[in-house]
Amino acid sequence: MPELPEVEVTRRGFADRIVGARIESVRIGKPLRWALMVLPQALVGRRVREVRRRGKYLLIDLDRGLLLLHLGMSGSLRFDIHLPEPGVHDHFDLVTELGTLRLNDPRRFGAVVYVDDEEAPWALKLLGGLGMEPLGDAFDLDAFHAGLKKRRTAIKQVLLAGDVVVGVGNIYASEALFMAGIRPTLSAARISRPRAAKLHAAVREILARAVEKGGSTLRDFSNVDGQNGYFQLEATVYGRAGEPCRVCGTPIRQMKQGQRSTYYCPHCQKS
Repeated sequence: MPELPEVEVTRRGFADRIVGARIESVRIGKPLRWALMVLPQALVGRRVREVRRRGKYLLIDLDRGLLLLHLGMSGSLRFDIHLPEPGVHDHFDLVTELGTLRLNDPRRFGAVVYVDDEEAPWALKLLGGLGMEPLGDAFDLDAFHAGLKKRRTAIKQVLLAGDVVVGVGNIYASEALFMAGIRPTLSAARISRPRAAKLHAAVREILARAVEKGGSTLRDFSNVDGQNGYFQLEATVYGRAGEPCRVCGTPIRQMKQGQRSTYYCPHCQKS
């Protein structure tokens, strides 16, 4: 599933190129997770003002209204002046005078939803429960620690939940916990402020590095120009079960938490 770094890489890949463009047509393919919520022809003539990100959602601001776009489990975007004819898994085309933005989604868990603004019911439903943005100034250490103190579940699960801090997906949670020296099963409520500070810094560093590396490509993620991400090639624990820890040499272990694989070093992450 594309996580925050992959979505941010995607945003940066086309945001500057589409701003100011007039929408010329909209093509809808097979149904996605949610309906567009507006007739496609109603978007014709509107202009793209900005492309933002909130968690794993892309927000495409128009001169009237807003498109909320989610890549789902297997989605990716392309943006170009000349794209080939839509394929079987190409389910949404936003055709503008500056190029076409195309959503390819084999599993169709992604979506493009139109709302009038961020206070609209659908926008509040999708965005209202999201936690702090980890890459911005709003990622406050005191608020982060306070949020952890309210949760008695395992810290790995709290990071994935997205209501304390948003966008720390499975790969990046394992990597951040390793960097901070925190065992993934430790109750979030038991994390002291000094250790929360280490985790806060680790989350920032891991996600920023992932964006720099173009995200992670485990199955089918690629950016708007069709290029893969390479963060997974330098992962310290994720996907390395049985291999020696790069710090202490202890074999990396794997376990299941909430149906997701967790990787950790039993020596470097004792508690």
